[in-house]
Amino acid sequence: MATKAENKSKGTFQPDSDVHITYEDQMKINKFANYNAKVDDLKEELKIKQNELKNLEEAGDEVDLLDDDVPIAFLMGEVFMSHNQSKTLELLAEAKDKKKKEIDTIQKTSRDLQAQMTELKQYLYGRFGNNIHLENDE
Repeated sequence: MATKAENKSKGTFQPDSDVHITYEDQMKINKFANYNAKVDDLKEELKIKQNELKNLEEAGDEVDLLDDDVPIAFLMGEVFMSHNQSKTLELLAEAKDKKKKEIDTIQKTSRDLQAQMTELKQYLYGRFGNNIHLENDE
């Protein structure tokens, strides 16, 4: 016969025999986990893109302060090209527009995934109630 101390050391987890996970349920749980990981990756990527945009904006501010006749090195691919102030500002504006589009795409993808996650959460919490935990522990 087990003593109270032995029962405590084994933990308090009691498997719930009423909960049956079907293959479909497991696939939805896996899909939710994949979406959640993708959203986390997108958050990190978004921070990087926003920082790059900020750097481009600051570079534009610095180029505005330079003289028109000073050649300015601008990185294009893997090569630096020298341009005048107006051409450099034009290239910076194009780079900023491109970066803003990338940010918008990331945000839209993240919103779409979060909407799908909300649907999955509703189904899974409806099916399993408190027997499942889908929230981040942030």
